[in-house]
Amino acid sequence: MSGTASGTAGENAILRRAILAGFAGWTLDAFDFFLVVLCLTDIGGTFNVNDASVSASLLLTLAFRPIGALIFGWMADRYGRRLPMMLNLVFFSIIEVCTGLSVNFHQFLILRALFGIGMGGEWGVGTALVMEHVPVRWRGIVAGLLQEGYAVGYLLAAAGYWIVLPHFGWRVLFFIGGAPALLALYIRLGIPESPVWKNQRATQVGAPSRGTATLQYWKLFIYLTALMAMMNFSSHGTQDMYPTFLKRFWLATPGHVALITVISMIGALSGGVCFGLLSDRLGRRRTMMVSLALALLMIPLWAFAPALALLALGAFLMQFMVQGAWGVIPAHLAELSPDNVRGFLPGFAYQCGALIAGSAAWIEAKLAEHVAYNQAMALCASVIFVIALAVIFVGPERHKREFGGA
Repeated sequence: MSGTASGTAGENAILRRAILAGFAGWTLDAFDFFLVVLCLTDIGGTFNVNDASVSASLLLTLAFRPIGALIFGWMADRYGRRLPMMLNLVFFSIIEVCTGLSVNFHQFLILRALFGIGMGGEWGVGTALVMEHVPVRWRGIVAGLLQEGYAVGYLLAAAGYWIVLPHFGWRVLFFIGGAPALLALYIRLGIPESPVWKNQRATQVGAPSRGTATLQYWKLFIYLTALMAMMNFSSHGTQDMYPTFLKRFWLATPGHVALITVISMIGALSGGVCFGLLSDRLGRRRTMMVSLALALLMIPLWAFAPALALLALGAFLMQFMVQGAWGVIPAHLAELSPDNVRGFLPGFAYQCGALIAGSAAWIEAKLAEHVAYNQAMALCASVIFVIALAVIFVGPERHKREFGGA
């Protein structure tokens, strides 16, 4: 009896460490990504370039993310989840510090492209490591918690921007972003290899071929890419241009913009965990459809509220619903992916979808040149949600499947 209790306590401790590592990795990735968004004008001032030039670094990061998912995902299926994740963390930590040491803008751009490789590799590997340690009954809520590391990263970047930048400048923020290297040591000492990966490898002769696997599961890959494109459109289409909307349409002060952004991210955190938990009862697809249908209903309050206080409520509710759907994604993609490509396929599809959705902000900005800003935001969001609902509706589901059995 005592041995069983000890074993259970040990398994729970390992699970907590795995969740913490996955959550922290994605949080720190997002922290760095949003540093460029928040420090855009400061970086441009240092290198004497305009805002449009600095914003090109965001596109470079996005464009190189699928490469990272391909490289680190392949490694995760061949060598296990732990080693690629540790290498990934050390890699993007070094890139972070070097970004802060950039001596010219060309160096900065190259480093942001390299960071895209690191950012693209983290999600798929980290998700596989966590999901393969989590018991089926906890998979939904852990998925919601894991995914919302992105929102926490945004909040931390905003806090660093307001607290650190005025006194020490933007470079110090990137030095702080080098902290993920310490996570690699934590993973090395505290988290064992995924039991699912070890069992799967024990039954195979030779390493799986990523090219063969992609061809074998090409229909699933196309569907997951379409799903992740619409999910990224949903997120970027309701987040990226919202501060600009507040400034242009409402003439909101920086303080009001920051406050509404924080309120919306609190909604994102809450929604991801709540809908992730709900998905264990309702199923993954049904939960995502409910959350996005509710997001569709939030558009009038989110875009056309008559006062900033109501607009803040709309921003909270919108992100509660949109990120609620996102909170289901780690569990849903892990369940849909075969064991031998779980490190590669979800992450690569995710990043390919993110690349497709990279035009969301540009589309909204161009549309806003012809109609009022709130009308442009509302129209884009409406179309995105309807298409996303259709993609989810026609897709497969393997709710609560046991890993290692197929």
